[in-house]
Amino acid sequence: MRTLFFFPPLNKLSGGMAVIARMSMQLRQAGFSTFLVPREDTQLACDAAPDVPIISWNNLRFACDDIWVVPEGWPQGLLAGLQAHVQCVIYVQNWAYLLRNIPATTLSSLPVQFMAVSHPVAWYIRETTGRQSFLLRPGIDTNLFHPHPERQNCPAKPITERLKVAWMPRKNKALTRQIIDVLSARGQDIEWIEIHGRSQKEVAELMRNSHIFLATGFPEGCPLPPLEAMASGCIVAGWGGLGGWDYMRQTTTFPGAFEPWWPQEDVLWGGNGFYAADADILGAVFALEQACRLLRTGGPELALMRRHTAMTVQRYSIIQQALSVTTLWSLFEKNIANNRSISSLQENYD
Repeated sequence: MRTLFFFPPLNKLSGGMAVIARMSMQLRQAGFSTFLVPREDTQLACDAAPDVPIISWNNLRFACDDIWVVPEGWPQGLLAGLQAHVQCVIYVQNWAYLLRNIPATTLSSLPVQFMAVSHPVAWYIRETTGRQSFLLRPGIDTNLFHPHPERQNCPAKPITERLKVAWMPRKNKALTRQIIDVLSARGQDIEWIEIHGRSQKEVAELMRNSHIFLATGFPEGCPLPPLEAMASGCIVAGWGGLGGWDYMRQTTTFPGAFEPWWPQEDVLWGGNGFYAADADILGAVFALEQACRLLRTGGPELALMRRHTAMTVQRYSIIQQALSVTTLWSLFEKNIANNRSISSLQENYD
C-alpha cells in the first residue's frame, strides 16, 4: 500500500500544505510507503518534506491499493485518483473551501472519503454532504513554542509593564485595524506586535515576548497560531472562525461574549480565552479588554487560565499528531490488506 499526497500548484507553502507535508514525514518515519506528487513545483514539495520521495505528475502511475490524498478545493487533483479507481481521501482543513469548486450534491455521490482537521469541520462536512469523516488534527512544535520560565514558575503574577498584543495581518487586516483603532479610542495603552513574513523561530520569539494574542482569522479549519500563542504563554482573545472552537472555550461572560450554537465536543479543559463572534469588532475589543484586566490583576484566575491553556496545548502536540496519523493509517493498511474499502472504518471514527 502506498499513500500519495497531491501537492497543488502554490506560489509558496501554505499552512495547510505544511500540515500535510508533516503528516507525510510522520508516515514515512513510521515505515509507511509515502510519496508527494506535486502538480507543478517539485522544489516546493522537496523543501516542505525533504525526507519524502517525490513522484512527478508526468510519471504518476497508480496501483490498485494506493491511497490518494487531496486537500479540499482541488478537483483536478481529485479527478486523477477517481479516474484510476483508487481509494481517494479529501483532507478538509478549511470548511470554507470544501464546496468552492465542487457542489455538495456531487461530493456526496463521489466514491471518496473525508478527513476533517477538527470537530467543527467534521460537523460541517456532515451537514453539507451527509457524510462522516475521519478526524485528524494538526500539531504544533512545543519545543519551539513555549513560554518564558517566569510564566511557568509564576503563573499568577500580574503584569505591571505595558501590555504587548501580537496579531497577524494575514487574514482580515482591515477588521483588525478597526479593533486597534477602537481600543486606542477607549484609552487602552497597548503595544501592538505585528507578525508577518517571519520564520517559525521568529514567530515563537515574538509570541513568547507578548502577553496577548489577538485571533482575527476566519474562516478557519483548526487555526494553529492561537494554539502556538497559548503554548508561548499568551492569553488568546478574538475570533474562532468556526474551526477554532475545536479547542477554544469561553472563560467568562462579557459584552459580546460568544458561545457556539453548533455541537461542541467535551474537552478536559475549561475556559482558555476570551472570544467574540467572527467579525464582531466591539465584541473583540471587549474580549481584549477582559484579557488585559486579567493580566493586570493576576491571581488565581490567571493561574487557572494558564493551566487550561497548557492542557489545551497538550492535545495538539506533534507527538499526538504523529500518533493519530499512524494509528489511522495502520487501520487503512489492515483494511486494504483484507481487500476492504477504508470507508468501512469511517463510521464514528474519532
